[in-house]
Amino acid sequence: MARVTVAVALGSSLGDRTTHLAYAQERLARLLADYRVSSIIKTQPVGVVGEQTPFLNAAVVGTTALSARDLLTTLHAIEHERGRERTIRNAPRTLDLDLILYDDVIVNEPGLVVPHPRFRERRFVLDPLAEIAPELVDPVTGLTVAALHEKLMRAESGEARVGD
Repeated sequence: MARVTVAVALGSSLGDRTTHLAYAQERLARLLADYRVSSIIKTQPVGVVGEQTPFLNAAVVGTTALSARDLLTTLHAIEHERGRERTIRNAPRTLDLDLILYDDVIVNEPGLVVPHPRFRERRFVLDPLAEIAPELVDPVTGLTVAALHEKLMRAESGEARVGD
């Protein structure tokens, strides 16, 4: 299989968040070729019930020959290695690895939706992803990560234009 470019979002809100992210970055650096990693940012939890510790977030981009399903399975295994337990939706987590983009492929299967359905609305994904891969294209909208980031920033500041 040919290599494809992938984008993965990283997050952690439980335990030693910095160590969890460092572990994930090291594992992904061995898994992906042409590996790039963003800065780590601190963000407030989004869509959660009750109080939670702020997240540390980052993004990585690289290439792989794995299928989208095999890559997702590997991402879940890495989460599990760091003690991730999938209990309730939006629960605090030691490590969260989301497959954001898988080249220009659109997948909508049980347990696998790519591009990630909510990444366009999430600064904690677009901020780090725009830092390292502004040129990547969302196959659903046809917009680059840079354009999606700018659009979200304008919307949050109330500067959305007609047609956005």
